[in-house]
Amino acid sequence: MGSDTYLILMTVLGIALLLFLVMKSKLQAFVALLISSLFIGIASGLNLDEVITAIEEGMGGTLGFIAIVVGLGAMFGEMLRVSGGAERLAITLVNKFGESRVQWALGLTGFIVAIPVFLDVALVILIPIVYSLAQKTKKSTLYFGIPLLAGLAVTHSFVPPTPGPISVASILGADLGWVILFGALAGLPAMIIAGPIFGKYIGNKIHVKVPDFVTQNEMEQAKNEKELPSFLSIVILILIPLVLILVNTVSGQILPEDSFTRSLLTFIGHPFIALTLSTLLTFYFLGTKRGYTKEEVQNIATKSLEPAGIIILVTGAGGVFKQTLINSGVGDILGEMMATSSLPIVLLAFLISTFVRVAQGSATVAMITAAGLMSPIISMMDVSQPMLGLLVISIASGATVFSHVNDSGFWLVNRFFGLTEKQTLQTWTVMETLIGFIGFGVVFVISFFV
Repeated sequence: MGSDTYLILMTVLGIALLLFLVMKSKLQAFVALLISSLFIGIASGLNLDEVITAIEEGMGGTLGFIAIVVGLGAMFGEMLRVSGGAERLAITLVNKFGESRVQWALGLTGFIVAIPVFLDVALVILIPIVYSLAQKTKKSTLYFGIPLLAGLAVTHSFVPPTPGPISVASILGADLGWVILFGALAGLPAMIIAGPIFGKYIGNKIHVKVPDFVTQNEMEQAKNEKELPSFLSIVILILIPLVLILVNTVSGQILPEDSFTRSLLTFIGHPFIALTLSTLLTFYFLGTKRGYTKEEVQNIATKSLEPAGIIILVTGAGGVFKQTLINSGVGDILGEMMATSSLPIVLLAFLISTFVRVAQGSATVAMITAAGLMSPIISMMDVSQPMLGLLVISIASGATVFSHVNDSGFWLVNRFFGLTEKQTLQTWTVMETLIGFIGFGVVFVISFFV
């Protein structure tokens, strides 16, 4: 057996081991990724010192960026949640759009809120609004819930600084400005079709009442406009880091390298600085200025890092997986194979991510595994920053489709909407699949012009 064939076989066995550990053994993804990386490294012929070096390089190189960005984003999002900023966005948009266009308001709400807030947390915050609207109009909860879920899911998968696209961008070395731009271009049509349009259709086909476990107090929460922050302040705070990062990307394209303006915009538009600035502003305007003590703000920030911790570790393990593939030589082999293949690189990224997603369920693991496999291939090719941005969204699209019973999101929606397994497949699974394929379709078309 040739050495190239052997290395590819060991890589396939390593991926199979990863899927087995996550699916069958229910091992935490962080540990499963490390074990799979160790297997590939040792089986491919690296000596033990080289395996340890790959772990250190992969973990350190990835976490140097991810730990800061995800940590800052988590604190920003938690302050928004605690202050009631998410509710303010939802209530204002629903009131402005009116009852006839409330689905569009909910889709837009989900799209904006999920930028700083984790999807499951955002759903917990906003679901009382869905219950209240369904109770008031006597319509199916799906009529309002699907648009909200679509907005949340699109941003969660496509738009930094959410952990998924941030992690993939870090592993591939993609500029976040391009990822934000292409994530929005792919995400908005995906949200519209999978949200208001599909939500109206499925809401009229499947009538689901407000679940029995929901109390009247929970529904009244949506109507309680307590001392919430202003709508404008929330929108500005969320947009600040996105605008700064985009300005950084644009300035790098149009200003000369020796320009002081470019250097300044590059500095303040770096994700570290942009997110630090927006987080500090959030602490002040949503915290201190609204009556929170310094100790309370500190406690909020500390609590926010608990769910962020595992995301950071899983992403770091993804960096180890990538580095092991590179150091073992598998990356060179895959790159050479890809260079002679007629398969578009954007399509390959989507297919790999889709396969892992369907097999083991976790969108995060699917994204990180696909990024780890694509990274050494990209290093063998001349790939521009815009194309890297497209690859990030292509991987995110593949990691979104075909959510089913092995995905925690499937059961989250099943529980909150009181659906049967069949109804969840007809609603949530179809919505996720629409988002993934529409998002991929957009970036695939754009790739012909980049």
